[in-house]
Formats: sequence, structure tokens, C-alpha cells
Amino acid sequence: MAGAIIENMSTRKLCIVGGILLVFQVIAFLVGGLIAPSPTTAVPYMSVKCIDVRKNHHKTKWLMPWGPNHCKKLKDFDEAVSRQIEANDIVFAVHIPLPSKEMSPWFQFMLFIMQLDIAFKMDNDLKENAEITLDVSLAYRDDMFNDWEEIAHAIEIRKLKCTFGSPKTVESEGRHYDCDFLPFMEIGSVAHKYYLINIRLPVNDRKGINVGIGEIKDIRLVGIHQNGGFTKVWFAMKTFLTPSILIIMVWYWRRITLMTRAPVLLEKVIFALGISMTFINIPVEWFSIGFDWTWMLLFGDIRQGIFYAMLLSFWIIFCGEHMMDQNERNRLSGYWKQVGPIAVGSFCLFIFDMCERGVQLKNPFYSIWTTEVGTELAMAFIIVAGICLCLYFLFLCFMVFQVFRNISGKQSSLPAMSKARRLHYEGLIFRFKFLMLITLACAAMTVIFFIVSQVTEGHWKWGDITIQVNSAFFTGIYGMWNLYVFALMFLYAPSHKNYGEDQSNGDLGVNSGEELQLTTTITHVDGPTEVYKLARKEAQE
Repeated sequence: MAGAIIENMSTRKLCIVGGILLVFQVIAFLVGGLIAPSPTTAVPYMSVKCIDVRKNHHKTKWLMPWGPNHCKKLKDFDEAVSRQIEANDIVFAVHIPLPSKEMSPWFQFMLFIMQLDIAFKMDNDLKENAEITLDVSLAYRDDMFNDWEEIAHAIEIRKLKCTFGSPKTVESEGRHYDCDFLPFMEIGSVAHKYYLINIRLPVNDRKGINVGIGEIKDIRLVGIHQNGGFTKVWFAMKTFLTPSILIIMVWYWRRITLMTRAPVLLEKVIFALGISMTFINIPVEWFSIGFDWTWMLLFGDIRQGIFYAMLLSFWIIFCGEHMMDQNERNRLSGYWKQVGPIAVGSFCLFIFDMCERGVQLKNPFYSIWTTEVGTELAMAFIIVAGICLCLYFLFLCFMVFQVFRNISGKQSSLPAMSKARRLHYEGLIFRFKFLMLITLACAAMTVIFFIVSQVTEGHWKWGDITIQVNSAFFTGIYGMWNLYVFALMFLYAPSHKNYGEDQSNGDLGVNSGEELQLTTTITHVDGPTEVYKLARKEAQE
């Protein structure tokens, strides 16, 4: 009778396979820790205050903070007051990148956050729940002498959250508020060499626009982009892993099609997991080097969402197929209670992502968190997704407990078997529990490395060796889940090995009732796997 490869593999061979996978896992971590640089770089930018006194200036002119055609600058707002320059005629200009540098498509994305330097003044105090209106424009060019081409223009509102640590008295005038960072802009590609941002703070006393926002001294931006060196390492990993998973997936499905039976649900789910992993691995990011594909961030989120939804579904079905009664097994509809929360949670996160990054495809300055309605909507989606995740893990923990209890109950039948048969089934139970523990270890490593990457400084230095912790986290966890899927398809592929005649019913030393308990699901020689049969509950229960 044929089972899965893991059921017919000796402990020695299983250890060899595990050792090989462990070596590749260590290599995945070392690639990120020793070869790749830090995943991202943060660059601070100080805006330059430019003067523009022309009418409709925001439609006709771009103001450069430096260079041969730089704007007329202001040192501070005291100079503007002395020269009788109005606030509507002041433009905050930021050139990206800094002088003598160029942006590159290898940077993949740009994320900007804004910090306002606001000074306290008795006659211009910052109101409670104040909002600032920004008239922002973004342009690009690929040569220092070309004209600027507009990418986007928008009028955005940001809510100021500031605190003042001193008493608001005359003596405290000039001291700055402590303000939170504001989301400013996100672009999903870096297809051009130079970018220019012009920011205006239009003032309209009658409409109450930019009134009661304090005395703004400066606008600072922090630009975050992916490091080109990390991008190259990441692309190389994807290019290497794609054929690896694709080959094992084709091999896995070919072994299933060679069987005389139809594929069971667990085999279909493992194959679907392999497809979702391949979907993540396909290095379509190579095209972003030559094309201005601003949707790559959204596309990457969708690919990851599909994989993780498939992975969570696999864990539920894997446990259920080793626990449920025969009449409920091998049907996807039997798992609607457990898979339902996964579908609802994934849908909520997808809608949230579309409301954020989907809108940013047209307006890179948009953020769903800048309005009360948007914030409440976003929090609603995240809370619903969190509730669904909690329900899922409750279901999963309960099912894992049931599986282990069920298998432990079946072990009572083992002493009545012949020694060879008993050792065989004990090996099956051990390998099943081993796979469950490996799954738990993978999930735990993902959480642990995520926490470590958040609380450390980004790198560890041992003598002359510098380990990039964040890069090791990304490459190591990405490699780990690829190895996990690879191991599943290899170990759970149907085995073409048959048990000898010495393991027939007569040699088991059990009566017909005990044999029914272990083999009642067998319909032909290519029937379900051994662990699958061993762990089922008896129909009489």
C-alpha cells in the first residue's frame, strides 16, 4: 500500500533532508546579514523658502531650491515681514535627491514624512485640533537642463498633533512645539533621476484656511527609499527560488497524476500553496527597472495576501484532514467555519490597501489616516481583520489539540500489533508530530525575528563583521517559507513504495475491528496516506 514519502522515509533519511534544508535556511539568513546592505535608507531634507509673487504661480512655474536657476530665497519669516512678502507668495521647495546625487530605479519606492517646526507666539497661538492645508506639487526630470514635468498636484489637509512643554507666557515665545510626524507622500517606483516638490501654505482668513496653526518656521521632510544593493540581492533570491519551487511543484503534481485515484483535498491544498508561493517568487520586479510601474507596491501586497491566506487555510485543512470523521473529510465545504474568517479578514485588508495605495496611484500625497472618516474606516477594517485572525487562531489551536489527542488515543491499538508494524506506525506518528512542531517553529521564528528587527539598531557588530539584522530578517524569513513549502511538496508527495506481504492483516496480530479502525478509508492500493487513516475517528464514536 502506498502512502506519502514522509511515511516511507527512514529516520536517517528524514534527518538528512532536514539537515540540507537547515543549511539552506542558514544561507538565506547569511545572505541578508552579510551580503545585503540595510533594506532602506532615510534621508533628511530641509525645505528652502522661495519667493514667488506672480499670479497663478502654481500653474506656470517650478521653483528650484538650488542650482543655476534657483529661486529667490528667504532666510526666515522675519525677512519676509520686513520686505512685505505675503504668506501666499512663499513656496517651500525640496529637491530630491541632495546635490550631486541621482535617484535610481533600484530604489523601488519613495516614502516621505513631514515635520513642521512651529514656534509659539502669543498673538499667533496654535489652536486645538488645528488643521493645515497644503498645496503640493511634484515634478520630475532626467537631466539637469530639461524642463520639469508634473507628476501630481493636490490640495491636502493634515491634522496637527502638537504639545507645548512650557507655560504659554511671553517668556516662552520663540520656543517650538513638539509635533508628530505627518504622512506626506508615497510613490511605488523611482523611474526618474530628479524630483522636485513645491509646497505652499495658502492663507484665507475669510474661509479659515491655515488660520490658527501657529508660526511655522520650517518644513522638514524625511525621505525613505529601498537601498539599491538590497534590491539586487532580493531580486537574485527571487530569481533563484522561482525555478526551485516551480520544479518541485511540477514534480509533485506529476506524482499525484500517476496515481490511480483522484487527488485528495490535502494534496490539492498543498499544490495550491505551491502556486501561491510561486506567484510571490516570480521576479516581475525586474521590469520595474525599465518601466515606471507605480502599482508594484500594491501588487506586492496582493501577492503576499494571497500566499498568507493560502498558508492559513492549509494549516486548518491539514489539521482537519487528520482529525475529522470520514463523512466530513476531503470536502472543502466542511471547513467553512474555519476558512470563513480567513476570507473575511483578507477581504478587509484588501479593501484597506485599495483605499490607501490604490488611491495613491493617482494622488501620491493621499493618506487615509488624514481625515476622521478615513481613520475610522481604516480602523474598522483593521479591527475586523484582527477579530477574524483571533477567531482563526482559536479554531486552529483547538484543532491542533484535537489532532494530538486523537492520535494519542489511537496509540492504544499499537501494542496489539506485530513489532514491525508497530514500529512503522510509531514512526508515522512521530513524523506527523515533527511536522507540526516545524510549522510552529516557522511561525515562531517569523514573530521573533520581526520583534528583534524592530527593537535593535538595525545591525550587530562582532569585531570586523557587521550583520545587518533587518536584511537578514527579510531574506531569512522569505527563504524559510520557501523551504517550508518545498519540504511540504516533497515530503507529502505520494510514495510509490509498497509495504511487504509480511505486513498484511495476518501479521498485524489484530482482530477485524482493530483493522477497521486503521484501514477503513482504504479503497484501493493508492488510497489515502497512512497518517490520514491512522488519525481518523471511528465511525462508532
